[in-house]
Amino acid sequence: MTGPSDPPAVPDLDSGLSREEAIALRESFEDAEQERIRRTVAELLDLLGKAHTMAVLSEFAFAEGPLRFSDLEAELGIAPNTLSTRLRELNEAALLERDAYDEVPPRVEYTPTERAESLFPVFAHLHHWAIEHEL
Repeated sequence: MTGPSDPPAVPDLDSGLSREEAIALRESFEDAEQERIRRTVAELLDLLGKAHTMAVLSEFAFAEGPLRFSDLEAELGIAPNTLSTRLRELNEAALLERDAYDEVPPRVEYTPTERAESLFPVFAHLHHWAIEHEL
């Protein structure tokens, strides 16, 4: 049994909460925690809403290892300056790790962090939706 100061149990992302269950979960948190969660969601959506960010993360969601800048550029056809900016932002948000190797020519690889990997079920859901629907 949880007491008044114990945080509510948060279900796994893939548990498929109904709208009502999601509302009840959100309302079970203290006001300050609700505000922190809202702020974090807003910041995440701001980041994900930037041009090509979702496409970049989707590539990592289905990749079998680290990706290089050139891999992403070739696959996505994003302008180099935009891709560079998005990769930097994702690295600053601790969603990607950047590993630079002291080689000629220079080699840089990007790897998703655990934080990014925890978002990957979202991409599976989006792809599943796209199999069944069109816009």
